Amino acid sequence: QVQLVESGGGLVQAGGSLRLSCAVSGSIFGPNVMGWYRQAPGKQRELVATISSTGSTNVPDSVKDRFTISRGTAKNTVFLQMNSLKPEDTAVYYCNLRSPLTPGGSDSWGQGTQVTVSS
Repeated sequence: QVQLVESGGGLVQAGGSLRLSCAVSGSIFGPNVMGWYRQAPGKQRELVATISSTGSTNVPDSVKDRFTISRGTAKNTVFLQMNSLKPEDTAVYYCNLRSPLTPGGSDSWGQGTQVTVSS
């Protein structure tokens, strides 16, 4: 069973930056997609960014000019660089892995990391 552990959240002023990290325990097998989602209080969880094992990214227009997703050289880590943060970016950010060939990795989630942006 894989485990995803996020880090890097915190409190930052509007206009600041944060870098989130997510590490997957164990090996990932086959094609896969890692990504970040967020959920603000009272709202549904929404996509922030994904990156495939081939390097293809999917970043919504709402954040694409400010957020960058990347993978580590070991390929079992994913990062989210967030710049020019806004108060509306405040949410719990979750790491996700979709890897059908990885035991327990078909749709796995981390515990979440809080990002709070003050105005």
